[in-house]
Amino acid sequence: MSEEKIIIGQNTDYPLNGILTIPSETEHPVPACVFVHGSGSSDMNEHIGKLYPFRDLAEGLMKYGIASIRYDKRSYAHGRKMLKSKQLITVREETIEDAILAADLLRNDPRIDSEKIFIIGHSMGAMLAPRIDHEGGNFKGLIMMAGSPFRLEEILQRQISEISEHSNALVRWIINKQASKLTKQFDGLYEKDIEETKKIRMGGGTTLYYFREMGDHPVSMYLKSNEKPILIMQGEKDFQAKADPDYREFQNMLSDKDNVTFRLFPGLNHLFTVALSDDISKSKNEYSKERHIPDEVIRTIAEWIFDNCKEEQEEHSV
Repeated sequence: MSEEKIIIGQNTDYPLNGILTIPSETEHPVPACVFVHGSGSSDMNEHIGKLYPFRDLAEGLMKYGIASIRYDKRSYAHGRKMLKSKQLITVREETIEDAILAADLLRNDPRIDSEKIFIIGHSMGAMLAPRIDHEGGNFKGLIMMAGSPFRLEEILQRQISEISEHSNALVRWIINKQASKLTKQFDGLYEKDIEETKKIRMGGGTTLYYFREMGDHPVSMYLKSNEKPILIMQGEKDFQAKADPDYREFQNMLSDKDNVTFRLFPGLNHLFTVALSDDISKSKNEYSKERHIPDEVIRTIAEWIFDNCKEEQEEHSV
């Protein structure tokens, strides 16, 4: 295995440290993937507790002959700078721009087959993957891990409600009070004046417009018109993006599209490691024990990538 330090967006205001993982001995250009983080601030390994999902995926895919790029998320590397700039933050500034830059970096590497670059989005990264592809990523195919077809504010409200249900009376009262405030802010979101949403402060340096802007570009809008190969993956024990309703709704939405492949993995959680619990209120403990993504998951991705690369080669030979 060869791991090379890289910089995404080297000549921008927000350069990001990253790693290119590539098979060390290759006779021909190889396929490659760009990893895109979930919500929040994450390092290049998407490190949570004692789990390192992007590192697991990068090292695992390399063994199958697939290169990858992983990099620190902009809000992780430059969060303070982003806040000081007073720039209005949307998912475009937070995520989309850097994923496109990573794809461009791969295309300019002669060891990478520029026609066989895929995106692997996890959680919110999965929800953004079709938009990233549409807005300049131009990927060969999309791999969506633990995503959701619902809008971000709907997911947030659902998760808060589920945490409340599993909490004691005092904590439930506090959570419900916060949830009530959120509900008022989200109520009628898409009828509100856009300029007003830009003034309403939310957590993490974002505004209500962050939700509005993302909601105006729902994943369904891109998936229904996208004819590229798409792999939708879900852990059956995931309590953040759930098999029901999230995965089930993807299946209902895309049941008539033969370019979409679905894979549900029994017993796996949101990070595609063996689940310790399916209780969202125990999320902190869920990621506190070291585990790794099983080879079954990595092999599924690798075989799907090569199957779709093979189809392209057969088309060219005809």
